Amino acid sequence: MTAPTALDLPPADPLPEETRRYFEICRDKLGMVPNVLLAHAFSIPKLDAFTAMYNDLMLGESRLTKLEREMIAVVVSAENRCFYCLVAHGAAVRQLSGNPELGEMLVMNYRVAPLPPHQRAMLDFAVRMTKASATIEEADRAGLREAGFTDRDVWDIAAVASFFNMTNRMASAVDMRPNPEYHAQAR
Repeated sequence: MTAPTALDLPPADPLPEETRRYFEICRDKLGMVPNVLLAHAFSIPKLDAFTAMYNDLMLGESRLTKLEREMIAVVVSAENRCFYCLVAHGAAVRQLSGNPELGEMLVMNYRVAPLPPHQRAMLDFAVRMTKASATIEEADRAGLREAGFTDRDVWDIAAVASFFNMTNRMASAVDMRPNPEYHAQAR
C-alpha cells in the first residue's frame, strides 16, 4: 500500500491483524480501501481514533438519516473546497439518494437543490458553523428546533459538521487524494 498523501508516510509495518481485517471489509463492501484510511495507517492509534469517530458520527444511532449526514459532509466540504471529501461523499450522496443530480447540486451549490425545509435548515446551520461558528446563537439552534429537530439532532448536526471541518482541513493540508473509483460511482 502506498500512502495517498504528499507527506509519503508509510503504513505501519506490519499492519495488525484487526486492521487488515477492517481493510478487507472495506474491499468487500466498497471495492477499495478509502485513501483516508490508508493515510492514517502510518499510526494505528490515529487510524483507530479516526475510524471510531467517523463510524459513530456517520453510522451510529441518530435520527439523522445516513443520507442527511452525508449531505452535511458534502455541504461543509463544498464550503471548504475539500477535493477529497467532495469526491468521496458526493459519491455517497449520489448512491444513497439514487439521484446523481442531487449529489452534483450539493457539491456545487446546495441552495439550488429542491430540499424539504428541514434539510435546508440543517444545511444552512452546517454552513454557518463552517463560515462563522462564533456567531451561532440560540436563535440559530431555535431555528433548527422549529424545523423539527430535537436538541439531540442539533448535537448530531453540529458534530458531523465539526468532524468534516476538521477532516477537510487535514485532507487539504496533506494533499490527500480520493480513490479514483469514487468519480464514477452512482452516476
